[in-house]
Amino acid sequence: MKSLFSELFSYNDDCNKRLIAAFRLAGDKVPEKSRRLFDHILTAHHIWNARLNGQAPKYRVWEELSPDILEELHEENQELSRKILEEKDFSEIIDYKNSKGVPFHNSIRNILFHVINHATYHRGQIAMDFRESGLEPLVTDYIYYRR
Repeated sequence: MKSLFSELFSYNDDCNKRLIAAFRLAGDKVPEKSRRLFDHILTAHHIWNARLNGQAPKYRVWEELSPDILEELHEENQELSRKILEEKDFSEIIDYKNSKGVPFHNSIRNILFHVINHATYHRGQIAMDFRESGLEPLVTDYIYYRR
């Protein structure tokens, strides 16, 4: 199970790094919706890492980020997720509150899967937004990454 998640987080790392590079290349042409969605991918990942480590997050789930910190936050997210993969029991149940303060509990395994699936979902929305704005979308399919 750890090797699967390790591979999925490597895929996530690759996609996000390529998206950061695409944002830099496109500059002011990046649609605002795409910027907000990518900020959300990064802040949500950060929040889940904080929950898994019993810490308070530094960012809100839809917080607007400065473009200069995207790469830094992404790297921090990836590093903390790598530590979680190495140190945590995937079957452990974590109690947490969502952004509205409602309590929930889920296994670490399900939370890790959600982090990857959530990012993939929103990168798909970013690809659609790029296409609708006349920009070439990135191909971020997992099978493409594995080729």
